Amino acid sequence: MNDTTQTGADVRAGRREWIGLAVLALPTLLVSIDVYVMLLALPHLTASLGASTTQQLWVTDIYGFLLAGFLVTMGTLGDRIGRRKLLLIGAAAFAVASVLSAYSTSPEMLIAARALLGIAGATLAPSTMSLITTMFRNPKQMGMAIGIWAMCFSVGAVIGPLVGGLMLEHFWWGSVFLLGVPAMVLLLVLGPVLLPEFKNPDAGKLDLPSVALILVTVLPVIYGLKQLAAEGWSVVPVLSVVVGLAFGYVFGRRQGRLEHPLLDLKLFASKAFSTALGSMLFGTMLMGAIMLFITQDLQLVNGLTPLKAGLWMLPAVAANTVSFLVSPILGRRFRPAYLIGIGLAISVVGLLVLTQVDATAGPATLATGFALIFLGAGPLVTLGMNLIFASAPPEKAGSAAGLNETSGQFGFALGIAVLGSIGAAVYRGLVSVPAGTPEPAASVAKDSIAGAVDSAATLPAQAGGELLSSAREAFTSGLHVVAIVSAVLLAAVAVLAARLLRHVPPTGAAPAGPAEEAPAEEATEEPAATPAG
Repeated sequence: MNDTTQTGADVRAGRREWIGLAVLALPTLLVSIDVYVMLLALPHLTASLGASTTQQLWVTDIYGFLLAGFLVTMGTLGDRIGRRKLLLIGAAAFAVASVLSAYSTSPEMLIAARALLGIAGATLAPSTMSLITTMFRNPKQMGMAIGIWAMCFSVGAVIGPLVGGLMLEHFWWGSVFLLGVPAMVLLLVLGPVLLPEFKNPDAGKLDLPSVALILVTVLPVIYGLKQLAAEGWSVVPVLSVVVGLAFGYVFGRRQGRLEHPLLDLKLFASKAFSTALGSMLFGTMLMGAIMLFITQDLQLVNGLTPLKAGLWMLPAVAANTVSFLVSPILGRRFRPAYLIGIGLAISVVGLLVLTQVDATAGPATLATGFALIFLGAGPLVTLGMNLIFASAPPEKAGSAAGLNETSGQFGFALGIAVLGSIGAAVYRGLVSVPAGTPEPAASVAKDSIAGAVDSAATLPAQAGGELLSSAREAFTSGLHVVAIVSAVLLAAVAVLAARLLRHVPPTGAAPAGPAEEAPAEEATEEPAATPAG
């Protein structure tokens, strides 16, 4: 192991560490793409494998369920057995599961392979994020490394439809699952050479009851939120969320009694940690969920193919790249509170631009608003992650990374459930079905714009045109309402984050010393300049 593992913010990473970052970032990009191309491949694999409606739901959902359920466990496990070791095990499992998914011969085989993918995927993000804190001890370099990693994750989500559309035009449905295999093989070959190992020698044994408790906490909550988004408010999904939260309470009580907890609740004692984590959760909820409305608008309102829709999303990719790379540089001179607040204000402007989208005017306004949303997201993600790691002890970096990823999963699911329900309610209240439309087609059309597009294809030309026009106007109105709600709430997040983080210095500032030695007004934080290690 080279001298970058020495203690001290003045130790700078060299060429080896930056090449190692590339090895970590490429799988992140491709895994992120893999998540989103799944939705494009679903109609093709359904036709090929003959999957039922229930099986289709399991194919799409099982990955996310198990990914969210195991993130905290895998982050903590990496701290115990070694982060590089866990990463390589996960990469090997992910590659095998990807091949099994690509060549599945039945829906049951594909569901099982996707389940393995979810468990393997849960090892990747916490391990890569915590390894970054080991490789980059200098706070300025760590901020840039986190920005590059986060950019790859975010860009993969946006270009997923573009890449998936290209592959499905030229290859069979299973090809989309093979995207990550070369990157995993590269990681397995170069990881042992370029990546350092780190584990907590005093971590203690993994508490298996806590593993079970966090699973029965996360899975019911994620399931309930997904069902609320898909079917609206009903008893079963609400009860599922309540049951999950009850198990979460039991989980928290157990962690407080354990000498070596699965999740160290003392991490939340840092205001910087709690504020950054909470801001990112609500930021994901309000900005991440909007992407679903934008992709639907491009394809179902503007009638674009997945490939053309992906091209219209490229301005957001460019804005996102600039934001994620520039934010850590600005963070060396300006306080995170100011940068995060200004960034979220830009995203609020982007959301307000979405309120001007017209159902018949083309996608330019939509693409502009989306680009502004992503332009403003950079400071929150990059500086927020930096604050999370800077506030956690080095031996807890894996646990902090798992918690960060879990909050993102919750934020996205909560955003889809809440904002999706609002958009759906507006749509259903405004859509008008032409007289004489058969009841099954009318019912499907009133449920969603996707259903309206399918129903319109079965109607005479004039009736189908009227239905499409009404559905597109109704969906656009729903988008307007969701954008306004998101803008108001995101503005509140910006104000709170700016206020609660106002004492945190830039990453280029000298450390202020231990929190307990700081004045009472300033002692609420560990300084952002302190590296997570």
